[in-house]
Amino acid sequence: MSICLGQIEIGRGVKSDLASILHGERWEALVWSMTEKGGCSALSLRGVSKRYGKLTALDTVDLQVKPGEIFALLGPNGAGKTTAIGCASGLIQDFEGQIEIGGYDVRKDYRVTRRLVGLVPQELNFDGFFGAREALFFQSGYYGVKPDRAKIEGMLRKFSLYDKADTNTRRLSGGMKRRLMVCKALMHDPAVLFLDEPTAGVDVELREDLWKVVRGLRDEGVTIVLTTHYLEEAEQLADRIGIINGGKILRVQPREELMLELGKRWVELSFASDVDRSVFAELRADRIEQLNGRVLRIEYDPGGAISQEEHAVGAILDRARACGLVVVDIRAGRSSLEDIFKDLLRDKGGVV
Repeated sequence: MSICLGQIEIGRGVKSDLASILHGERWEALVWSMTEKGGCSALSLRGVSKRYGKLTALDTVDLQVKPGEIFALLGPNGAGKTTAIGCASGLIQDFEGQIEIGGYDVRKDYRVTRRLVGLVPQELNFDGFFGAREALFFQSGYYGVKPDRAKIEGMLRKFSLYDKADTNTRRLSGGMKRRLMVCKALMHDPAVLFLDEPTAGVDVELREDLWKVVRGLRDEGVTIVLTTHYLEEAEQLADRIGIINGGKILRVQPREELMLELGKRWVELSFASDVDRSVFAELRADRIEQLNGRVLRIEYDPGGAISQEEHAVGAILDRARACGLVVVDIRAGRSSLEDIFKDLLRDKGGVV
């Protein structure tokens, strides 16, 4: 990568005029360069540390986020999630290590990286002197993008703000203010979008609408970094998941791979008469819980001893029949991401 005479050379000889990138006309060229095979990461953190006096908020963090993916960064309060986003988005400058957006250093090439990044912060912020429509109009100008009235109207409708478009933002509900923040972050068409607790205070229906928007952005090639305390949200949206605690990255894996490796399967059996859980002890399940006299919950690792049988559920039912037990109901499932998250932090000595 090189910068010379107002031009930036990006990936495989593609060149894009610096001014046009900064004014939102040709950022697609940079997105193209990131998605090419063998191209750079959309977001790269190498050896990043951030300290506040004696407190280490980030401790030598290494992280690569792929172009066009939804990456969920999960951790308890104070784990370092918001600090990491602050460093990557340019809000925090005084950190150790290197952070790049699409191959551009967030400190050396800050004019480019800030144009390429959209941020929905955790804290509510709004322009108290304007309505939603005016706020989006001005937001475009902050990035040197010519305001597009059709785009603004479409954004207001997409996020169910159209009926309140001219209402002073002070009078909007908390959920509406958060939706407006998402709209503002999208007005300059960012290549990388940071969503820090984007659905806090938003009702269930609108949360699902936002999920659709997030998936649509990913399908368009936008890279999304998401933090959330709604772990169902990460389970629904994320392509890959990173878990952070105490400023350290504990694990980064594709969502399904993480859930298969660390998750448990369970079978809940209801019997026609009382049963003692000891009759299933020979199955060597991870856990057998007596929910009441007639209901047992058997938890097992998909790769464990009980699963050496061709069908683990079949082995459980065979054992019930062999003991003369009559099964009247059966339910089966697997650990949620929330279960895995709690277990992992507990194993690592974290606070859940």
